Amino acid sequence: MRIVGLDVGSTTVKAVLQENGAVRWRDYQRHNTHQAEKVLEFLARMEAEWRLEPGRDRVVLTGSGAGLIAPLVGGRLVQEVVAVAAAVEHLHPAVRFVSEIGGEDMKTIFFTATEAGRGKQIYMQAACSGGTGTFIEKTARKLRIAPEALQAMSYAGRTLHKISSKCGIFAETDANSLLKSGVPVEEIVASLYEAVVYQNLATLTKGNTPMPEVLLLGGPNCFFRGLQEAWRQHLGLLWAERGVALPAGATPETLITVPQDGLYYGALGCVQVALGEAAEGAGTYAGRERLAWWVAEGQHEAKAKEGGAALGGDAAALAAFRARYGTIQAPRPARRAAHDGPVLLGSDFGSTTAKAVALSTEGEVLHTAYAPSRGNPIEDAKALLREVRQAGFTKIGGLALTGYGKDLLRGILGADEAVVETVAHARAAIEVFPDAEVICDVGGTDVKIMMLRQGTVADFRLNSQCSSGNGAFLQGVAERYGIALEEYADKAFAARAMPALAMGCGVFLQSDIVNQQRKGWAAEEIMAALAAVLPQNVWIYAGQLNNLRAAGRRFVLQGGTHRNLAVVKAQVDFITARVPDAEIRVHPHAGEAGALGAALTLRDAWHPGLRSRFRGFDAVEALDYRATTTEDTVCRWCTVNCKRSFIDVRLPGAAGRPWSKVPLDPGWERVIAGNSCPKGLLEDANEMRAVKAAMEESQGASPNLGAVVRDEAFRAVGLAG
Repeated sequence: MRIVGLDVGSTTVKAVLQENGAVRWRDYQRHNTHQAEKVLEFLARMEAEWRLEPGRDRVVLTGSGAGLIAPLVGGRLVQEVVAVAAAVEHLHPAVRFVSEIGGEDMKTIFFTATEAGRGKQIYMQAACSGGTGTFIEKTARKLRIAPEALQAMSYAGRTLHKISSKCGIFAETDANSLLKSGVPVEEIVASLYEAVVYQNLATLTKGNTPMPEVLLLGGPNCFFRGLQEAWRQHLGLLWAERGVALPAGATPETLITVPQDGLYYGALGCVQVALGEAAEGAGTYAGRERLAWWVAEGQHEAKAKEGGAALGGDAAALAAFRARYGTIQAPRPARRAAHDGPVLLGSDFGSTTAKAVALSTEGEVLHTAYAPSRGNPIEDAKALLREVRQAGFTKIGGLALTGYGKDLLRGILGADEAVVETVAHARAAIEVFPDAEVICDVGGTDVKIMMLRQGTVADFRLNSQCSSGNGAFLQGVAERYGIALEEYADKAFAARAMPALAMGCGVFLQSDIVNQQRKGWAAEEIMAALAAVLPQNVWIYAGQLNNLRAAGRRFVLQGGTHRNLAVVKAQVDFITARVPDAEIRVHPHAGEAGALGAALTLRDAWHPGLRSRFRGFDAVEALDYRATTTEDTVCRWCTVNCKRSFIDVRLPGAAGRPWSKVPLDPGWERVIAGNSCPKGLLEDANEMRAVKAAMEESQGASPNLGAVVRDEAFRAVGLAG
């Protein structure tokens, strides 16, 4: 008799076939949301290669996707932690603590000696992505790190930075902020491993001490060298702090084991559970027929009953939509081959992309550039300016910046204006649509909604602390399915039905996506559903606008996310369902709207003869810089202790900072990033005293007239006797 153990996880399927106590066959593959199809493939291979036989052999399943599949193949279902514990008890009887990190869940098991044998305390986290494999992979994708490079990156000896460990979405934001501050990706990845281990120890140990020996299981623990180093570092310190006596001659390194087949412990545990039961028990393999029926027909029948209509509607409706909005998807090329006069350049350094718009002094858009962020704002600026120069626009009459990188880059590039994002986006919308009443800008990591009255912003909503409704979430899901962002709309429109996803928190939305995968929904169907739920998250969850009609009737959609036609279709359907007479326009430069608004704001103040502070293409291309983020850069003005980055750029005539804890020679200028308040722009008490003295001198030269009047009005007057 042969026994098959199948672990159907959220991202992968693992399988082993055991006969006479030896593993004869095993495999580990990503299922890319097709869990049933991958299990069917594995069973077919085992039948062909090892004569797995229905009615004789046994199949035991575990994992988040096993509940639906087990009855279809006659399999025995085992809870995940029970399966892992069974494998550990059989293979590692001396182990007392186990951490298994999966794609979208984490488990810890404490083994303790009891009179009856070994007791187990089990803790599991599956409702949040914080600390899981997806947590690591999503952030690594944002950092543009190849999987092979990620696996080789180390933790030991790296400078660490604060990354949120409680929420995968906040961790992405923290990692992005560090990247924008010039922190090397190697240090960010090490900090990410630090956050994963901290989350596991803080959340899943429940105050218990993980005692040696320790076993690390699951894909992330097995694949990522740096994560293993972080575990050894933290557990070694924890044991020393709590006075845990180690066996003679042992070190933390020797007491923490990462088995080579640690990926398969769930499947191996299924085999152990089967061996402990009677051969006639549940789990006799029933063959592939019912599972094949489910893949070919059953799942589609079930989806037809509970799913919604296609995002694109029928063929005629989709064709009409494409005819009206289909031109927004392509990037805008250069408008004019040559231009002799000066150009006004607006640049938007966002969280996920960098954009530039070259504007004539008459207000004509001459050229646009739109590119993914390289992670370093100085390198992003070099790349954008290089493209503008290559397009033939070399006479820069002025430079305006907006976006996350504007404050850091203003002095470095010599910008004439630094425009607040909401102002820039409103200016771009009003320029094209003067009668606009509602502007909805959906970017990579934020959502901005502005209500206008008589051409000015009367109210606005801003959401930058949650991924729900933003473009980065859609991009992350598409990348996880191996689909290019440019193909998102075509894939979503190809789905003939889609599941209903819950509005709300991005973490819970991710869990809902996993549940829909288990039911057989394909990647393109889930992507369509994600686009369909985005307007609810934008307007209701993030914007808190339940009465859309009260906001206005003329809507403008802009921001890079609205270059995705699937999102535009969902937005049009959502808005017209609530405001039937709505006029919905997509900005012709949706992705570059911020850069266009910055350029237009600059044009409002520009006049012939005005000398720009722009340093010039050659000077920017030749910029030499270095970034420092250490204990010496931590801000001590309050208890938050922001771990700032000092980005030092070589600039002619710069005074340097020889008095600093991180000294700076003359000829270098410092930009401080990573601070959460204006005080963080000051290095230490000496600089604070100099700033206060300058303020007092300024007040003496230009007194506050209101304060003078107040003091004179309430000045005590002596009375004559």
